[in-house]
Amino acid sequence: MKKFRFKSVVQLANMKMSVKAAAVVLASSTLISALLGLFRDRLLNSYYLGTYPTGIDAYTAAFTIPDFMFFILTSGALAVSFIPVFNQRLATGNKKSAWELSASLTNLLAILTLIASVLIMIFAEPLIRYVVSPGLDESGMILAINMTRVIAINPFLFSIATVLTSIQQAVGRFVFYSFAPAIYNIGIIIGITWFTGGINLFGVQIFEGGIMGVALGVILGAVMQLIVSLIGLFGLGFDYDFKINWKNQGFRTILKLLPARSLDQGIDYVNAIVNTNLSSRMGAGAVRSFNQASSLHQMPVNLIGVAISTAFFPKLTEELGTGDENEFYNTFRKALRMIIWISLPVAAIAFFTRGYVVSFISNIGNTDSNITIASVLGTLCIAIFARSIFHIASRGFYAYQDTKTPFRVSIVAIGLTILLSVWFYMLGFGVNGLGMAQSLGAIIEIIILLSILQRRSKNKLLNKEFWKAMTRIIAATIIAGCVAFSLTKFIPLMATDNSLVITIPKFLLISGISIVVYCIASFFLNLEEVKPVVTQVKRILFKNLK
Repeated sequence: MKKFRFKSVVQLANMKMSVKAAAVVLASSTLISALLGLFRDRLLNSYYLGTYPTGIDAYTAAFTIPDFMFFILTSGALAVSFIPVFNQRLATGNKKSAWELSASLTNLLAILTLIASVLIMIFAEPLIRYVVSPGLDESGMILAINMTRVIAINPFLFSIATVLTSIQQAVGRFVFYSFAPAIYNIGIIIGITWFTGGINLFGVQIFEGGIMGVALGVILGAVMQLIVSLIGLFGLGFDYDFKINWKNQGFRTILKLLPARSLDQGIDYVNAIVNTNLSSRMGAGAVRSFNQASSLHQMPVNLIGVAISTAFFPKLTEELGTGDENEFYNTFRKALRMIIWISLPVAAIAFFTRGYVVSFISNIGNTDSNITIASVLGTLCIAIFARSIFHIASRGFYAYQDTKTPFRVSIVAIGLTILLSVWFYMLGFGVNGLGMAQSLGAIIEIIILLSILQRRSKNKLLNKEFWKAMTRIIAATIIAGCVAFSLTKFIPLMATDNSLVITIPKFLLISGISIVVYCIASFFLNLEEVKPVVTQVKRILFKNLK
């Protein structure tokens, strides 16, 4: 009976969703994952940021090379290259070919990432010492090398999970795909709370503990994420085979598309390596401070840009697959406007409430570390808006199975960002200079991408109505920003506010009022994006009047 119930629940969760339902599920799961991430970082920072900054810098640096290998070999490269080709096979009823290319890709990436993981373990010392974080002291260097060797298995585990979840995304099943990252965070939290105190087995201590326990939690989280990804395959009919079918045409098409997007991902992550390298030279805790500010700015990007563009991407590929370019333009504009309407005020509110936000991940009070994180977050607020747009802009190309153009644009944007980072570092701007470079590079990248798409569509994509709406969105954002700024003066963040019980109500009050004002301004400015919100509010407020 229990087995039957389990299968029923899984099959119910794996039902195909509409774009609207998928966007809600993705946004909800991203929010849950973000909240778990905040809790994870708060635990880590409370344990180590104030008392052992060298150790937490080493832990942060240890992710750099494993993450780089995962991004360059798998990550977004798989999603944007695999889904259009996979969907084409399913649309024509060729399920055998679809499952063949899925299994072949799983096997190939598993082999490549396993080799990469072994190489990372072998060459961890020179990579950390000379490339990633040469500014760490010797104790931090040794710790970073050891943790890198532990975390090196991540690319292998992540690559398999990513193929499995990409299959689910392609067929419109988003539940297990979307909640897998949250499970990963739970594994790290277990590492922080239990493994750092040591591991005892039958009364024998097999692991002494310390910050190395967090690295073990990372591996646990990766394994748990893979298990959840496997569960999401129930009921999809995935026919797995332990071989690589080189003759499968779809598989060969993906192999042609992968290099450009993989290099795009790799070049993008080179920027992260440069930031880690430079921040390691700025004193103990600088690596962690920049990493935390970067993670905080990435949360709304994932919640808005990634979630919405991911939900719309299958629909965009389907419309181009049927040759309906006009409908593609309409869907793309709708997604772009939705992302801008949400991300722009969020970026403005985040700028004025950055001190409150930092208090969520660090309970060590108004220290130099917290002030630094808040300052860097302020420089990254523009990137919140730009990088949210980037995800739908890049998918506009991927829907055409064009991965080369975004790659070329990324070369220009990332190259410029790195040059700016080095220049600002030489000018003595410190960690803030790294954040400024990120925002400038992100703005340039989306301007170039949208300009190319606009030219390809012969100016049909971003029409006059779109630009008029942008003017109204900016006006509404200015109003909301003024309200947020005023409220931070009336409800200030005190130096002693190091408890969530104090800071969360303040943040919610400021951001809540600002968002309400933004929605009211959007309503009076006749922005269509606010209409579903107004309808939902009316339904809640007046449902009992009938």
